[in-house]
Amino acid sequence: MRSVKRSGRIAKALMLVAALGAAAPEAIAADGPPAKELFGGMKLPARAEPTAYGFYSKGCLAGGVAIPTDGPTWQAMRLSRNRRWGHPQMIATLEQLSQDAARYDNWPGLLLGDISQPRGGPMLTGHASHQIGLDADIWLTPMPSRTLTPSERENISATTMLKPKAFLTVDPKVWTPAHAAVIMRAASYPQVERIFVNPAIKKKLCETWTGDRSDLGKVRPYYGHDYHFHVRIKCPADSVGCKSQDPIGRGDGCDKSLAWWFTDEPWAPPKKDPNAKPAPKPKPMQLSALPKACAMILNAPSPDSELEATYRGNGQIPVTASAFSAPAATPVTDGAAMFALPADVPVPLPRPADQ
Repeated sequence: MRSVKRSGRIAKALMLVAALGAAAPEAIAADGPPAKELFGGMKLPARAEPTAYGFYSKGCLAGGVAIPTDGPTWQAMRLSRNRRWGHPQMIATLEQLSQDAARYDNWPGLLLGDISQPRGGPMLTGHASHQIGLDADIWLTPMPSRTLTPSERENISATTMLKPKAFLTVDPKVWTPAHAAVIMRAASYPQVERIFVNPAIKKKLCETWTGDRSDLGKVRPYYGHDYHFHVRIKCPADSVGCKSQDPIGRGDGCDKSLAWWFTDEPWAPPKKDPNAKPAPKPKPMQLSALPKACAMILNAPSPDSELEATYRGNGQIPVTASAFSAPAATPVTDGAAMFALPADVPVPLPRPADQ
């Protein structure tokens, strides 16, 4: 019953988006369905020129393409989530990494986790980022030599790289030189902005990587990420509404910024004031909080099928993914002036200073 009610709310909200068109997307009610319900309910991408709008954790995606569920050197996992969509540059990067890692790094292929939803935006569950099609999770479990069944893709778990019952320690029984090689291969690509891994994995790379260390600084320690690594690419040059992240600092990151993760501070529970009133429950993000383009992206037409919007390989995106020309009333690709970002696009708080 709850899902039926939610579907009805989504349908009504999308009708409102359609009625508003390009005239006043900011007028969408702030108390409507959360943006995650609107974007999570979209099954296919917006047929528009591939463009990322907003920030990695506050935005949406036009002209997204799906990576095929299976390739020569990859398999997509958790297909029921419908999160194998991304900007074509992100999908091409994953194809390139899968091929290079298999050819040079003794890594048989990638198991791909979440990339983005068909039109990006906040997800129903999980990630705060992955909203503009420029983030992807790659399992630290190598691809098996056989094709996984649909049930296996939904139910098997990735392997943690951490030693059981040991604080932030990589398990030598599961970690191999190939794990280090595939991460550093991804970091070597100029389009890659950051790679997030568990602090223990970053420490292991600092201690053992003997190859070129000039890109080691891109590998950033962060909570979780012990069973997968998170690849983030830069804003595409033609995505004028995409908000870039601040550049990383100089050096390889094997310094006090890494040592901080091995102190008590990152893991200590927040101190509570016994006299303070209970904090109000955070409200979910609304469509009105996203870049103005996102309302029009929700209302844009879709390809006729998923196949029409599926990546063809070797950098070839399907023609139908970007064949739509927006009418004058809804200029989906009208540039920075039309889709200027609000001044308060949030950048995640640094943990530590240059995260």
